[in-house]
Amino acid sequence: MKILTVAAVFAAALAAAKDVYAETGLDALFEREQSTLSAVPTGRLNNFFNFTRPAKKVKPTEVQFTKAWLDTIPKAKGDENFACLAEALYFEARGESVKGQFAVAEVILNRVKSSQFPNSLCGVINQGTGRKYQCQFTYTCDGHEEVIREKTAYERVSKVARLVMDGARTGLTDGATYYHTTAVRPRWSKAFTKTARIGVHLFYRDDRYRTALNN
Repeated sequence: MKILTVAAVFAAALAAAKDVYAETGLDALFEREQSTLSAVPTGRLNNFFNFTRPAKKVKPTEVQFTKAWLDTIPKAKGDENFACLAEALYFEARGESVKGQFAVAEVILNRVKSSQFPNSLCGVINQGTGRKYQCQFTYTCDGHEEVIREKTAYERVSKVARLVMDGARTGLTDGATYYHTTAVRPRWSKAFTKTARIGVHLFYRDDRYRTALNN
């Protein structure tokens, strides 16, 4: 169904009335009304009739894993969940490549989708916080004050956070919901399926919850 703007509707109405005006000798009046309508900006007409065109949400179709590409993207912003994800990427992966940062973000979003974890970004990231070294993301429970000192690094990971929240799908980890650095070898890694290695991180999938992630 074709949706007409307010201006288009008015134009159609005036065109329909033109014949009536001609028959009643009101041609000159019609011309003046049409001229006046044409001079009014469409935005003003839309505002007058409270007509708001919904913003089109653009989903990225191709992600480039470079800092140069991230630097071309406008500064990111968002709500509490955006802040949680940006902070997690900063403290967990700011030293990684851009691809590695997207991979960590992907894992966090996979957890949100899984019935095994909380259903929000902040819930996933802060799970277990309050018990020293019992949390899911060490920086939230290691007892150290977390201060963002590298502004450029934070701005870049914030863009990564915004992109994945807005629909960027990179397919880097094949459904992984766990990862660890190559410097450690946790016991749980033996029970899960390793899906990828990106930089210094190894990624794993718990196949018991694979179905939930695919839905």
